[in-house]
Amino acid sequence: MSKLLLASIHDVGPRSEAAVDQLCDILGSHLGALNFAMLVVPDHWGEAPLASNPAFQAKLRGWADQGVEMFVHGWFHKDLAEHTGMAAIKAKHMTASEGEFLGLSRDEAARRMADGRKLIEDIIGRESAGFIAPAWLYGAGAQEALAQSGFKLAEDHMKVWRPDTGEILARGPVVTWASRSVGRQRSSRFFAGLARHALGFLPKARVAVHPGDVTVPALISSIHATYAAFARGRRIARYADLLDSAHTAHGPARGAAA
Repeated sequence: MSKLLLASIHDVGPRSEAAVDQLCDILGSHLGALNFAMLVVPDHWGEAPLASNPAFQAKLRGWADQGVEMFVHGWFHKDLAEHTGMAAIKAKHMTASEGEFLGLSRDEAARRMADGRKLIEDIIGRESAGFIAPAWLYGAGAQEALAQSGFKLAEDHMKVWRPDTGEILARGPVVTWASRSVGRQRSSRFFAGLARHALGFLPKARVAVHPGDVTVPALISSIHATYAAFARGRRIARYADLLDSAHTAHGPARGAAA
């Protein structure tokens, strides 16, 4: 089986439109056409509602028509919960108040998932690819809601899985960048450089970019180098291909026609 490359643009919405356009050009130059996923935020920080922006809705539909997979990426993306224990450590060190689904109850997480799904699917005129929590962070309530949500795919830092069964479809750290401080820029560039050599063995590699990346020329250079490296010798894949591969590996369901 050939090795795969899965690519994605996070935090897509009216607030990040210019940066997303730039990232589309960057990824397209390495992947060919629009062979990547977008993670769409319905109302980023409560300041950029998709529902009242028909021009951006039209762009989303156009991208989807050209083959971009659309994931529901939270609702606000902003984390307003008070955290204790390990969740507090994650909220402080892994994200800057961006882990919206880290502290939500099951019912609130389920409501935001369902509302985001309906909005985005109505806009693009087709089923969404799945759900990915902001900052890849899921609390217990979000995990419980996700298992009952009907989404076909979910993703965190270390894996892609089927929410309904828990089956893991891809393993290994996602390669991504952080732009919010010089220290994080340097560390993410270091990890990307290491990953280009050390993670070549992964059968399914994931590389994700964020709108803030385009504000730092050194990150743009690292992104170009990383996509170029991972694209060599790999098939540019869709997340949906993971479901197809799992079905092929397991064979037809028991009792199904061969």
